[in-house]
Amino acid sequence: MAAAGVEVFEAINIVVPDGLLIPDLVVIEAMASAEVTAVPALDVLLVVEIASPSARVTDRKLKPQLYAAADIRHYWRIELDPAPRLIAGDLHGGGYAETEHLAGATARIEDPFPIAFDPAVLARR
Repeated sequence: MAAAGVEVFEAINIVVPDGLLIPDLVVIEAMASAEVTAVPALDVLLVVEIASPSARVTDRKLKPQLYAAADIRHYWRIELDPAPRLIAGDLHGGGYAETEHLAGATARIEDPFPIAFDPAVLARR
């Protein structure tokens, strides 16, 4: 569940300098959600991509570069293979510093909002 004051959207357009991107999940500030077909990158708190075999290179290489260029501070990628894990990226110096959270261990992340969960839960969905 998202923190108060934010809204979570699935597959919504984000307006970035190079056009539009459609992440799997987008977290924006609640006040910024009046326009629900597309949101400007400056209103985005977090983007989440769920890596699939067909989009693995795009999710690992291309999209993080485009999100970073748009100054989106937080980029998370959920990997399910070979084991569930969350790679949480925080924007630093034009790229994402990544922290990997493995299944079986509770991930505790404070920014952009406090959340705690075990990535193994992702495998059950």
